[in-house]
This record gives sequence, structure tokens and C-alpha cells, in this order.
Amino acid sequence: MAEYSALFTGQQNDNVDNAHAVNAPYKILFVDDEPNILSAIKRIFRQENYQIFTAVGGQEALEILADDSCHVVISDFKMPKMNGGELLRTVKKLYPDMIRIMLTGHADADAVMSAIKEGAVYKFILKPWNDDDLRVTIGLALEQYDLIQRNRILEEQNRHKSKEISKLARIAVTNRSQLAILLHKRNLLNDRQLQEIYKIQQTKKLPTVSIILDREWVSEQEIRRLLNTELLIDEVSLNEFQVDPAVSALIPRKFCEQQMVLPLKKEANRLMLVMADPMDMGLINDLKFTIGLDIQTVMANIEDIRGKIEEVYGEQGIDFSELEIIFTGDDPLDGIEIIIDDDDDLTVEELLRSTDEPPAIRLVNVIILEAIRLGASDIHIQPRTKGVVVRYRIDGILVDKIQIPLSMHMSLVSRIKIMAELDIAERRRPQDGRITVKTPMRVIDLRISSLPTINGEKLVLRILDRNATIHGIEQLGFEPENFRKISSIIKKPQGLILATGPTGSGKTTTLYSLMQHEATSEKNYVTIEDPVEYYLDMAGQIMVKDKIGLDFATILRAILRQDPDVILLGEIRDHETAEVALHAALTGHLVFSTLHTNSATSTLARLYDLGLKPFAIATAVEAIIAQRLVRKICDECREPYDVSQDKLESLGPLFEDPSLQTFQGTGCKKCGNSGYSGRIGIYEVLIPNLEMQGLIAADANMSVLDQVAKQSGMKPLIEDASIKV
Repeated sequence: MAEYSALFTGQQNDNVDNAHAVNAPYKILFVDDEPNILSAIKRIFRQENYQIFTAVGGQEALEILADDSCHVVISDFKMPKMNGGELLRTVKKLYPDMIRIMLTGHADADAVMSAIKEGAVYKFILKPWNDDDLRVTIGLALEQYDLIQRNRILEEQNRHKSKEISKLARIAVTNRSQLAILLHKRNLLNDRQLQEIYKIQQTKKLPTVSIILDREWVSEQEIRRLLNTELLIDEVSLNEFQVDPAVSALIPRKFCEQQMVLPLKKEANRLMLVMADPMDMGLINDLKFTIGLDIQTVMANIEDIRGKIEEVYGEQGIDFSELEIIFTGDDPLDGIEIIIDDDDDLTVEELLRSTDEPPAIRLVNVIILEAIRLGASDIHIQPRTKGVVVRYRIDGILVDKIQIPLSMHMSLVSRIKIMAELDIAERRRPQDGRITVKTPMRVIDLRISSLPTINGEKLVLRILDRNATIHGIEQLGFEPENFRKISSIIKKPQGLILATGPTGSGKTTTLYSLMQHEATSEKNYVTIEDPVEYYLDMAGQIMVKDKIGLDFATILRAILRQDPDVILLGEIRDHETAEVALHAALTGHLVFSTLHTNSATSTLARLYDLGLKPFAIATAVEAIIAQRLVRKICDECREPYDVSQDKLESLGPLFEDPSLQTFQGTGCKKCGNSGYSGRIGIYEVLIPNLEMQGLIAADANMSVLDQVAKQSGMKPLIEDASIKV
């Protein structure tokens, strides 16, 4: 996958052309009515990496071109029926990109020059020719052809880049300027005026400075003085600047007019930008992300900025009629959602090349789409010393999939942060957010976590498929005895049922399966999750929002007033949540929840640590399911395999049975050459009996509880694993 890095280093077009030169020879057509001339030309180029076509007349040449387009056509002038000038004029009309050369010994200079003036001929060569001169002329013609194609690609890229910046001209007012707050602190704006500014910005995309000056609340001179003395922002005289056309092309005129900004000069990786409101950090961050340069802000009088815009861009503004058409509908790439075409027939490399979006947007789309296609549960974007690696967790194992250059890391992180509504300027603290991804067939929720590391910010995206089906408990892989216990316990009207295990062990999947088993419309089902992992129509599902104080304990208390029968609590994290959940289980509700523990009996110790009373735990807990997910050997490529004796001994006596058959996967297309396909659960089911409840209430030692649990029929995880092997 390392070759994908070339797609984002600015060299991708050259790579495409080089690949063409190696794999697909240039095609050259020679046209002359004298066969000996054609034979001589073919001998000249027999050692060159060209594909040579020959024709003895104009009509035959056109028939060849209709079947197989060439890069260069070289035609004799004096030929019967159709001379070279007429042929090359026709070729220009039908194939304008083709390089056309005239080869002539005819002295009719007027006819030859007429063809050249009409643009039908790129160059002409006189007979008899010099072989080396002819080779050089052909080589230069092919370079000219490549140059034309590259220029066309660059023009197309520039057009799309300009369109992206033009989109920003409509949406880039972020209303994150601190100017109004600064003026309010200096008593230049009162509370009413400050509130009016925010109210106007909720409905109209107007810059803060424009609102203040239009209402004449503060003079522009006073604002300039304050910015200069308080923030040390330099004020410049725009008459002293001669703006280079290449610099002005970075930002379109419409954007400059709306935001009252203008690029002045570019030095190395820094752009000097004059702004009417240098405190609009949202605008500055958007520009940095869009044009890929650091911004040095200066300020000037608004009228001077407008006059300079007229001088730099001319009197006629850019035609934005095409932009208006674009914005007649919602752009799904803006905000927090992104639309991806779910096309399994395209490879990652084809997807990376198939769109005209900027590299960061294109790369994020492909990373997410490839994760969905491979069935990954998590995406890790991890910066390293010499590059950035994209890793997918597939069937519980992290796999390196895409290598990208370190120079792309900042724009990649910024793109994901913008989609998740995170602060792109904050790189020193962890942040969390969410993104919703829509494909034509399903909706995917992504839970985003950023973490600063010594090489840059690391991002982890947890994938939650809204449309994932909820498995029946018979599909979860319970052994018959455990299945009988679970089926019996979930029919009880009250109590606490806990699923335990590390992150990613399938706890939520198990609880949803238990809750849905034999569910009826006669009961009220409610779930509290962070975030919602499965969507269940029959249940009232609530998402935790800690930022507004909507935490597990608060929601759980409110739910108890909603007359619930069955409650699914995403996770018990603290004493307050545990206490309310236990209270609900003791007062006639069936409560499902999860804990992060290693075994069923250690879950009891965790409940003690949370500060719950032992007698309440003994009374409320009906079942504890400890579980793990292990990979399954691929059915398509598995073969018998003898495990070493040392490994069997390390696993314990349960695996030392001589009749035990073992297999391994050799790797095939179905399993991605990993040897594994899918996962299966191994379980440890603890149903406390009267003896155990007494020990729990007496706060007995964990070793005693574990021994009594095994005596009562609980099979440890290792035993369940040996049965499945």
C-alpha cells in the first residue's frame, strides 16, 4: 500500500505519464504514397520504443486513426486524391490533441505555409531528411504532446481547486471573531449591542466588523487603534504593495469582497493577508486549511481594501453563476456528514484517482470507505517518524493498510476535525467527537478520538454501523448448558444482568441479543448509550451528552419516571451510575449493563470497589457473562496442523487430549491472506445460587467465590475455548 503515498506528494501526474511511457509505447503514424519511403522510416525507428503505423494515402490514414488513435502523425505533402495539407487539416478537426508534422520535398511553399498558418501543422521536415534530425524532431513532438496533456490536467485541477475555494466564499463566515467581545470588554459595545450581533449572525452570514460599522456603533479608526495597541497588529499602506497575479489567484475575488480580505505577498510558506477583522480566527484557520499556507495578518482601512481589490482583480468580477448552481442543493461534504459511493468494484488506488476533490477530502473518503468495505471495527491514523500509517482493526487484529506522507498529516487531521466539529487549532489536548457517514445502502456512525503524541496527533475512529443486524442469542455461540441458563434468566421480570470483558469483546452485541430475545410490545424498553451502537425501533434509545450534563446517572434517574420494564445501560462507570442501576434492579426492573473486568467473579470485586453494599449486590445480580471474541479459521483455506507440545502444555491440561484435532488457515482471497475469517465468542456464565448469594452478602474472599462458582457448574473461559476448539 506504500505506493499510495505518491498520490499526495504532488507527483501523481508524472507517475501516470511515466507508467504510460513504460507500459504503453507512443503511437506514430507515417503517411506517404511511396512504399520505399515508409520502409526507410520504419528502419530508422526499429530500435525505438514506438508503435509505428503506416498508410499509403490520406483515406487509409483516417481509417487507421478511427480504429487506433495516435500521438503523432507525419504526412507527405504531395499525394494523390488527398494531399498532406488536406489530411492534416482533417486530423486537426477530428483529433485536436494529435501532433501533426508535414514531411515534404515539394517546392510549393505557399501551400505548406498555408497549412502551418491554419494550425494544421506543428512542424515540417524537408526531404531528404537526416535520420538523427528526424529522431530528434519526433522526440520533441512527443514531449510537446506530453506537455499539452500535463497542462490540461493542471488546468482541470486548478479549475476544481478554484471551485473549492469559491465554495468557501459562501460558507466561510464562521462567526468566531473575538472582535465584538474585545470591544465589549473595553465598554465600546453594550450588552444589548453584543446580543444583537449574535442574533444577526445566526440568520445572516455577515462579518462581525461589517455589522458594527454599518450600525456606526464604533468608528473604524477606534477599532484600528485598539487592535494596534492591544494586539500589536500592524497597519499597512496598500499603495505600497504590488500584488503578484499568482498570489491573487490563491483567493477568488468574490471571497475577498465578502470577507474584506486580500492576499498581498507570499514568502516561502507564509502568506501576508490584509484583513478588516484580524481577530476572525475561524476565517484564518479555514484559509490555512484550504490554501495550505501559514497566514500573517495585517490590517488596513476597509475602503482601501475594496479599492485594492478593484485594482488587483480588475473592474469585472468573477462569474459565479456556476457556483450558484452548486449551492442550490445541500453539499454533503460540508458540516459533519460525508457521502460516499459504496462501489466494491473499485480498488483503493482507483478511488483515490477517481474524484476531483482536494487530496485531504479524497483521502479521508477513501480511508473510511475502505474500512467499511473490509468490515473493520476501528481506524487508527498514526503518525510516525517518517510517515503516517492508516491501520484497520479487522477481526480484532490491527493491520497496516495505507502509508501516506507526513506532509499530508496536518490536512488529514484538520479535515476529520472539521467533519467532527472539533477545534482544529487545539493540538495539545485530547478531543472527542462524532461523524455520520452515509452510503447508498447504510448509515455509519464514527466516534472520533484525538490524542497528541510526540509525532503529532493520533486519531482513532470507532465504526458503529446503524444498520447492523442484531443476532439472536442462538447465534452468539453459547454452549448448550450456558444457553439454557441464559434463556432462563432473561425471562425474569427484574434483576441486574452484566456482560463483562475488555473493549471490543462484543458486550453490547450480547446485551442487545438478550434484550431482543422474546421481546414483546407489552413491555417498555429503554436504552442509554454513549454512543448508540444498534438501532432498535421497539426501544426508546437515548444518547449520552456529557457536554450538556446529560450523563448516565441523570438519564437513568429520568428513565425510572418513564415506567420502563427493561433498561439497557451502556456502561457502569462510577458509583452514582452503579447505585441507580442497582436501585432500578431492586425495584422491579430488568437491567442490562456492562463492566470492564477480566472474569465473572472479578466483576463482583469491581462492584465492591464502586462502593455498592454487598447485600444489595447479592440481591440484585442475577447473572454475569464474561466473554471474549476469538478469530475463526477460514473455512476456505484451512488445513490440518500439528500444534507443538510446548504450546499445548502452556494452554493447560484441557488441550493435551491426544484426540484433539487442530487446523490452521493458509490464507486465501476470501480471508485476505490472513487465514482467519470472522470471530466467535467464548463465554463464562455465572448464575449466583443461594450459597453464592450468602458469600457475596458476607463480602467473602474472591478465591472462595471463584471455587464455589466452579462447583456450581460455571465453566471458565479456557474450558469454553477448549470445547470450541
